[in-house]
Amino acid sequence: MSSNQPTAPALAAALPHPLPEDTNARLFLFAFRRMGAHGLNDAFAAHALLEGFGAGFRRPLTLLRAMMADLAGGAKCSIAIAPCCCRRTTHAEHALLTIVTRAEIAPDSARLLLSDLIGLRSPDGILASICIVAQAFADAGRPITAE
Repeated sequence: MSSNQPTAPALAAALPHPLPEDTNARLFLFAFRRMGAHGLNDAFAAHALLEGFGAGFRRPLTLLRAMMADLAGGAKCSIAIAPCCCRRTTHAEHALLTIVTRAEIAPDSARLLLSDLIGLRSPDGILASICIVAQAFADAGRPITAE
């Protein structure tokens, strides 16, 4: 009897990292997953940011959409995204969260990680998009500290 369900070792390999403890990182990840799977205008992502930021949600939402468009347009390889309800993260999601947290404090490290993640030798434009999203979260009192 054959089953299409993945085995526990296969799931552990695909989703090796737990969700971050930081609620701001979880909000970022939820919106990232929703937009990655359902498009930039996903209503659930917009609503989550509205709930998280209140009346000041437009700046983080717009900048996150721009970042997603930059990633989609500039990446030379695919970025694995788990379903938005998943309690674990892929290697790519974990790397992206690390990049977001390091974008301003350790830009050289963030640049190297991003270069590996998206397969570009010079990812500076995309790193700028990521940095401005991190800044928008921090400016609104929700800094992303996933590490």
